[in-house]
Amino acid sequence: MSTQHTYRVIVRGTWEGLTEEARTRLLSEVDQHGLTAMQFSEEGSLTYDAALKHFSFRYVVVSDAGDGEEMAGAIAEDRAKTELRDRGCGHGALRSTVTDMDTMKINYKGRRGA
Repeated sequence: MSTQHTYRVIVRGTWEGLTEEARTRLLSEVDQHGLTAMQFSEEGSLTYDAALKHFSFRYVVVSDAGDGEEMAGAIAEDRAKTELRDRGCGHGALRSTVTDMDTMKINYKGRRGA
């Protein structure tokens, strides 16, 4: 059995080719997808603003450590593409930033001995 790692993945993209229906729906929901909605979760959280230029998703992905960050990014991008397709929203290329929470170094300030 392989070791599982937890990754936090931010998937970013730009809206492209939005239909009038999709644009109207996104604008009607913009308050639900602002800065206060940003949180990492398995199902992902979508954030964007009323300008409808850029968007981002935040995901938690648990996968085999041997597959690495690249696989976690690919999984998150696939989830984002599925969500956008299901919403009927066009988009450009997606790019992701991945952080392995199991190998992340934490600096504890003020914990050093005298």
